[in-house]
Amino acid sequence: MVSGFGPALKGWRERRRLSQLELALRAGTTQRHVSFLEGGRSIPGRGLVLRVAESLELPLRERNGLLLAAGFAPGFPETDLDDPAVKPVLDGMRRLLDGHRPYPAIVVDRYGVLVARNDALDLLFEDVAPELLEEPVNTLRLALHPKGMAPRVRNLADWARHILERLTQEIAHAPDERLAALLAELESYVPEPGPPGPDHLGFAVPMRLSTSAGELRLITAITTFATAADVTVSELKLETFLPADAETAAILTR
Repeated sequence: MVSGFGPALKGWRERRRLSQLELALRAGTTQRHVSFLEGGRSIPGRGLVLRVAESLELPLRERNGLLLAAGFAPGFPETDLDDPAVKPVLDGMRRLLDGHRPYPAIVVDRYGVLVARNDALDLLFEDVAPELLEEPVNTLRLALHPKGMAPRVRNLADWARHILERLTQEIAHAPDERLAALLAELESYVPEPGPPGPDHLGFAVPMRLSTSAGELRLITAITTFATAADVTVSELKLETFLPADAETAAILTR
């Protein structure tokens, strides 16, 4: 009898708001079998666990957790960032960072910890408290902390809502205690959000940041490795900042 797998499977299915029949159809099995798996009356094979995890659209870290709960070894490696195997990925990302100049760009992990950056970030990070720039640098904390960028963000309420909502969605998709603790910390830094403000472009909310070179209006785009087969690589995010107007582009180009 496999302990832990049944409750884990049921928890993920309910979190995804799927019926047993819907999950069965996606995973190529029967509703009866799914019911038996959740109740501990059937023991899943490794292949079925992977099919179920794929059907539930679980991140690789959570797929490993489901395999462990079923009594199997993890199916996806979790490689350290300083491992030579990850070097081609990081080198490629650094080339993207350099290619994005003169506009800012960063690479962060699942928790917003800075992995790599280009030198255009200097303008965004000016006047930030030195302790917030000590390794490991958490970019989410840096953005909203009273000693970070927050005092210079002209539309902090809207920008903070953007960050907090995105983090809330990530936790809803894949619950994580460390991420939840970070969300609670970030929420304590910003006032209770009001209704959305008028400062938007129709398709995105720009960050309005006061700098020594003038006010910047930046929108962000996030890129991930959709085909990653390594937990660490799958959780890396390339976040690029794009000018929202000609004035910002000119300032960054200078």
